[in-house]
Amino acid sequence: MQIVAVLSLKGGVGKTTVALGLTSAALRRNIRTLVVDLDPQGNATATLDPAGAEYGLADVLATPRPPILGQAVSQSAWDEDIHVLAGNEDIESLNEQSPHASPLDNLARATSWFADPNNESRYDLIVLDCPPSLGRLTRSALLAATGALLVTEPTMYAVSGAQRAFQAIEHTREQQNPQLKALGVLVNKFRARSHEHHYRINELREGFGSLVMPVALPDRLAVQQAAGACTPIHEWATPGGREIALAFNLVLARILRSARRGRHHLEPPDPGLVEDESA
Repeated sequence: MQIVAVLSLKGGVGKTTVALGLTSAALRRNIRTLVVDLDPQGNATATLDPAGAEYGLADVLATPRPPILGQAVSQSAWDEDIHVLAGNEDIESLNEQSPHASPLDNLARATSWFADPNNESRYDLIVLDCPPSLGRLTRSALLAATGALLVTEPTMYAVSGAQRAFQAIEHTREQQNPQLKALGVLVNKFRARSHEHHYRINELREGFGSLVMPVALPDRLAVQQAAGACTPIHEWATPGGREIALAFNLVLARILRSARRGRHHLEPPDPGLVEDESA
């Protein structure tokens, strides 16, 4: 059982694309999956196009009790084995600190219930699509997750952004959630003919070693086309769609294998690289 937090520190890098791609790959493998849309933009919810539910994510985060949890998820239009805990702009206020904020571990309580094999609604994979920040919603996801996957682009800010994100992951693992693993850095929107992209990926690998996923997701129009059609990328039968689908198969396989291995501790990044980035 894996609960995967998909996160980034910058909008527009394709974080939701990755969450949906992993879900599509899981569907191809007949893995019963729950997608929790923690991003107030609600893009994952829009693409998965679920039926209405009695309760929403805000209700779950406020009161993670079985009567509410059992009526908070709904089936995606993708397939009967893909369910959604929908998010919307109403959860934006939950991302900020306030005297009336719900406890950070409420999401962990909810996902524990959804992962319980004694429950009829038990899932084999839970994907947490986080907001592009390290606010309360993302920190709640890190408390709930068994693994964290950072999505980034091959840009000049990739190294420093990855460093900050993994500092938060390691802090959460050391202080609050010892089961949390760093699953790695996944580079998205890669262009094979770009020397700049190759340079930035090599820079990431120098700083983070094996934490950088061996596969980078190519920049393909099929991703936007499939999302716009509310269709899993594995069903988008174009050369670009098949290429992206294969990449997601490899990423999901690596994530599932990590569940059978020991915890992946983060090696500190090379300080020189980070200093050069900020110069």
